[in-house]
Amino acid sequence: MPTQHSTINSDIEFVPMGNRFRGFCPVVIDVETGGFNAQTDALLEVAAIILGIDANGVLHCKESHSIHVQPFEGANMEPASLEVNGIDPFHPLRIASPEGEALKAIFKHVRKASKENICKRAILVGHNAFFDLNFLNATVNRANVKNNPFHPFSCFDTVSLGAMAYGQTVLSRIAQVSGLPWNNDEAHSALYDARMTAEIFCKILNTWNDKVENIIPTSNPALIIEDQEQE
Repeated sequence: MPTQHSTINSDIEFVPMGNRFRGFCPVVIDVETGGFNAQTDALLEVAAIILGIDANGVLHCKESHSIHVQPFEGANMEPASLEVNGIDPFHPLRIASPEGEALKAIFKHVRKASKENICKRAILVGHNAFFDLNFLNATVNRANVKNNPFHPFSCFDTVSLGAMAYGQTVLSRIAQVSGLPWNNDEAHSALYDARMTAEIFCKILNTWNDKVENIIPTSNPALIIEDQEQE
């Protein structure tokens, strides 16, 4: 099943960001799950926000992709987790894909963004990013998904960025302190949380750009640093 897609900003001139993050393409990911254990608990939703950058180095949300995921056979689903995210995994109107197909659909858009931005691979941006990355990696291994576009362990985390910029670590509080709107009724869906994480990531980095003069330029993104140490 294809992902649900939405264009967020289409009127900003495209500039590849290959040189901005040392050859990495940041993609914001949020997952909703049946618990905290990536090995035993179900992956239920995945959302990805593709970012863009303009000629002045200003980051913005470009497009979104999301998909519902069928629990794998024997997956654990904690009632407390399902109560928080409001997901009924077996609702007859819930259109979901097997987890391998779901990740392949998301990864297709991630690889496309990496190629367009002249990047060597994607890097996951998340709130408590290790959680999302652990679930992606566990699902990749369980479903034998090939060509995972994400770095296997490096990530950008808005928990650390939020603490640095605003003295807050909770997603909703970072959003509110930064002046972004927050809707509690929409929170804990993968798409909403990914979009807010992306807005926060862009806002903090754009604020930093305004204060620092030695940010790596994006004007010649083909000049990606070639002497990267082995990751």
